[in-house]
Amino acid sequence: MSGISTHVLDTAKGQPAQGLRVMLERQSDAADWILVGEGITDSNGRVSQLLRSGETLEATSYRLVFRTGDYFESSFYPEVAVQFLVRDPSANYHIPLLLSPYGYTTYRGS
Repeated sequence: MSGISTHVLDTAKGQPAQGLRVMLERQSDAADWILVGEGITDSNGRVSQLLRSGETLEATSYRLVFRTGDYFESSFYPEVAVQFLVRDPSANYHIPLLLSPYGYTTYRGS
């Protein structure tokens, strides 16, 4: 089964970022962003499937928006948006985020 998942680690606390809201958006042909799923990270900092039921993965640009300002009491980045390309809709895409109040990094996970 194809899909998009994420895992968020709070590097300032050295633990998973539980309770962080994550939104998944797909870019339309008109270059607008359409919400196609969302979730809240669990106790392990994970959202295992972000696509809404009935949505299918397409070969196009997607964006994960992490609501970091809601998670941290004080954050330089109120949200982190990670845009990426889905080239193979039959594959799984795992996008981890390492997060602190004043920095972040991301990569394509497995």
